[in-house]
Amino acid sequence: MSFPHRPRRNFIKGTLALGATVAFPAIAQDKYPSRPIRLLCPWPAGGSTDVVMRAIGESFSRQIGGTVIIENKPGAGGILGAGELSRAQPDGYTLSQLPLGIFRLPHMQKVSFDPMKDLTYIACMTGYTFGMVVRSDSPIKSIKELVEYAKAHPDGFTYGSTGTGTTPHLVVEQFARRAGIKLLHVPFKGNADGMQALLGGHVMGHSDATGWASAVEAGRARLLATYGSKRTKRWPNVPTLLELGYQTVSDSPFGIGGPKGMDPALVKRLQDAFKKTLEDPSVIAVLEKFDQPIIYMDSAAYTKFAQETFKEEKETVESLGLAKAS
Repeated sequence: MSFPHRPRRNFIKGTLALGATVAFPAIAQDKYPSRPIRLLCPWPAGGSTDVVMRAIGESFSRQIGGTVIIENKPGAGGILGAGELSRAQPDGYTLSQLPLGIFRLPHMQKVSFDPMKDLTYIACMTGYTFGMVVRSDSPIKSIKELVEYAKAHPDGFTYGSTGTGTTPHLVVEQFARRAGIKLLHVPFKGNADGMQALLGGHVMGHSDATGWASAVEAGRARLLATYGSKRTKRWPNVPTLLELGYQTVSDSPFGIGGPKGMDPALVKRLQDAFKKTLEDPSVIAVLEKFDQPIIYMDSAAYTKFAQETFKEEKETVESLGLAKAS
């Protein structure tokens, strides 16, 4: 999916909310925020996550009463934001989107951070709807036909994703393993360049979040299956991999994090401000555009989720034979 070009850094201005002063007098007296807050988006500008993060950032600037800079840091499967948090001061001026991959990739390769020691989990926000799309003129019209083609042409079906080790990659690898087929994976930095490659005929399929939605609705791409635990409201006629019998599911929640050692009072203020963004009609409209459900968790619940997911992802990586050498 492509969007008009946006500057790499987008300054979003907000005004100080009276409610913040009343609810958090100690923090307000400390004049936070007294300078711009960097909200990192570890995906390219123009993709679906970038659009969602800009909507959240604009609303968050109003809720927190300051200026928010959305800064894109694409590449490395979406973990560059977490890496930067591990080196940042815990003062609330550097925050980042945290995709599910931050719990997985440390089991697969050497990374610059420890997700259990180097981060503060502020709030879980939403989750992705993932799916596999092909071009509308593709002879493959269903997952059944994809499996048949792949069995006849091992490694002949090429598909893109947002990077090696990301959820859109590993879900397909799980599916392929259970279907008894071999597919050829082509990693991209994000949705925008992956969809460009698909529509340009450079790959046969693309596995990703709903950045492909506009192409599907415009008739340029065909959605073969989604990966959630149930069918989507937006594409109720499209089956899930689970119901097709492949025992493959991913709802993939993501949230906002900061560096380790943040003041609990500041974490609560940030957590509550992000919660309010999920009540903002402008944010809700963007989430609905990409078929992303609201999956809110406060800091305590999100931290527990992170701990449990880190262990679960280790088991998944090991089951696929992708664990890094010890």
